[in-house]
Amino acid sequence: MKRILKCLREYKKPTLLTLLFITLEALIETQIPTTTADLVNSIKGFNGLTGDAASAAMNSVLRTGLTLAVMAVLSLICGGVAGYTCSKAAAGFAKNIRHDIYGKVQDFSFENIDKFSSSSLVTRLTTDVANVQFAYMMLIRMAVRSPLMVVFCIIMAHRMAGSLSMTFVFIIPVLVIGLALIGIVALPAFRRVFKKYDKLNESIEENVRGMRVVKGFAREKYENEKFDTAANNIRKDFTFAERVVALNNPLMQLCVNFNMVFVMYVGSKLIIESKGGYIDVGQLSAMLTYAFQILMSLMFLSIIFVVMTMSAESVKRISEVLAETPSLSNPGSPVYEVKDGSVDFENVAFKYSKDAEQYAISGADIHIPSGATVGIIGGTGSGKSTLVQLIPRLYDVTDGRVKVGGIDVKDYDIPSLRDSVAMVLQKNVIFSGTISENLRWGNPEATDEEIAEACRLARADEFINTFPDGYDTKIEQGGTNVSGGQKQRLCIARALLKKPRILILDDSTSAVDTKTDALIREGFRNYIPDTTKIIIAQRISSVQDADMIIVMDNGLVADIGTNETLMKTSSIYREVYQQQTADVATA
Repeated sequence: MKRILKCLREYKKPTLLTLLFITLEALIETQIPTTTADLVNSIKGFNGLTGDAASAAMNSVLRTGLTLAVMAVLSLICGGVAGYTCSKAAAGFAKNIRHDIYGKVQDFSFENIDKFSSSSLVTRLTTDVANVQFAYMMLIRMAVRSPLMVVFCIIMAHRMAGSLSMTFVFIIPVLVIGLALIGIVALPAFRRVFKKYDKLNESIEENVRGMRVVKGFAREKYENEKFDTAANNIRKDFTFAERVVALNNPLMQLCVNFNMVFVMYVGSKLIIESKGGYIDVGQLSAMLTYAFQILMSLMFLSIIFVVMTMSAESVKRISEVLAETPSLSNPGSPVYEVKDGSVDFENVAFKYSKDAEQYAISGADIHIPSGATVGIIGGTGSGKSTLVQLIPRLYDVTDGRVKVGGIDVKDYDIPSLRDSVAMVLQKNVIFSGTISENLRWGNPEATDEEIAEACRLARADEFINTFPDGYDTKIEQGGTNVSGGQKQRLCIARALLKKPRILILDDSTSAVDTKTDALIREGFRNYIPDTTKIIIAQRISSVQDADMIIVMDNGLVADIGTNETLMKTSSIYREVYQQQTADVATA
C-alpha cells in the first residue's frame, strides 16, 4: 500500500478535501435525528396549549423545522463536494498508477518482461488498476463515512437513550466476526481468479495474433473450446467467491431486523413504564433512525469489505510490477558516444535464467571490425538471435564481455547504445498510422527525401508508389493490410533512416525473393559503407558475399571465415550450401 500510495502525488489535496467534507456530512447527519426528536416532542406538547403559548410553541416548531432544512442542505452540499473531490482523486490516482506501471515496463529488460508475461502486464494495467480505482473511491468516501456514522450515532444514541444503545455493542462484534470469516474464505478464490484472467488474456492475445493460422488450419472450433474452458474456470472461482461474499447480505439483514425489533420493543416498554420520563416518543423515533443509520453504515462497510477483498490481490499484483528492479541499468558514469561500429565478443557465455542448466551461448570469441558485413547462419535454436541481442544490451552476458566501439556495453548509457544500433527482427512490427509515420520511428526528423531514399534502398518504394495515397497510406494495426515481404522492407527502410553504427538484420529478408534480397544488400554497401552490417539468414546466398561468416551450432561458434574458406573448412556450412544448391537445381 505504501508503494502504491506514492502514486497519489498531486491528488493528495482532493483526497484530504474528501475526508474533510465526509466528516462534516457525517456530523450533520447524526445531528438531524436529535433535532427531529425535539420537533416531535414539541408537537406532542401542543395538547392543551392556547393563545400566546400555542403561538410561541408554533414559532419554536418553525425554527426547528428551518434548522432541519438548513442542516439537510448543508449535508447535501458536503456530500456533493465530497463526491466531486472523491471522483477526481480516484480517477487521478488510477491515472498515475497506469503511468507509473507503463513507465516501469518501458525500463524493463526482456528478462523482466518474460518474468511477468505480456498478457499479465496488460491485465495489471487494465483490470487491476480499475479494481484499485474503485476500491480507493470507496475507501476515502464510504470507508470513512460509515465508521464515523457508526461512532457518532452510538455516542448520540447513548446520550439520548442510555442503556438502550447497548444493543449496538452486541450487534457490531457479531457482524465484524462474520465478515472476517467471509473474507478468509473468499480471498483465496479471488486470488485464483486474477491468475486465470492472465491465462485468459494470453489466450485471446495469442488467438488474435495468430488468426490467419487458426483459419488456415480450420481450428476455430478448437480455439472456441479452449477459450470456453478458460472462461468457465474463471466462472467457477468467481461463483464460489461471490456465493461466499453474498452471505454478508443475510448476515446484515439479520442484524438490522434484530436491532429494529429490540429497539421498538424495549423502547416502547420504557415509554409506557416511565410515562415518558426516561424516554419519550421523540427519543424513540431518533433511536430508530440512529439504529437504521448505524446498520446502513455497517451494510456499506460490508460492501467495502467485499471490494477491498477483491482489490487486495490487485494491489499486490500492481505492487509487484512497481517493486520490480530492471535487470539492466545505467552505470554510474555512462559513456554517451559510440565512436564506431566495431563489435567484440570476448569469451561470452549467456543463459536466459540464473537457474537454467544449459547455456544459450558458450565461449563466443568474435571480433568484427567497423564497417564490415558479417553473415551468421545456423540451425534453429543455434543461438543466432540470442548472440546479436547481446550487442544493444537487450540482455546482459552471464560471463565474458561484449564491446562496441572498443568499450564494454555495460559502460554505455543504454539509450545512447541502442540508438547507435538498428535491429530488424524476425517478427516485424509495424504500428498503426501512415507509412511515413512508421518510417519516422527510425528518425523523427527525417525529411521526405530521406524517407524516399531509404525506401528505394530497401526496395519498399516499388509497392509504396502503387498505393493511391503513397507514403500517406494508412497501415492497420499490426500491419494486416501489407504482406510479409512488404512489412520486412518497411522495417529495413525504418532502420536505414536511423543511420546506425551497427545494423542487425535478423532473418529479415526471408519473405523477399533472392533478387530483391541481393539488391537490398547492394544498397547497403553503397549507402552505409561505414556501418557494421550483421545479417542473420537461412539462405547461403544472403551471406556468401559477406566479409565474415559466422557458423553457429547449438550455442557455439562452430566456424568463422569467408565463403571460400568455409567451403573448405566447415562441414556444417558446406552441407547447408550443397543442400540449398541441390534444392535450387531440382527446382
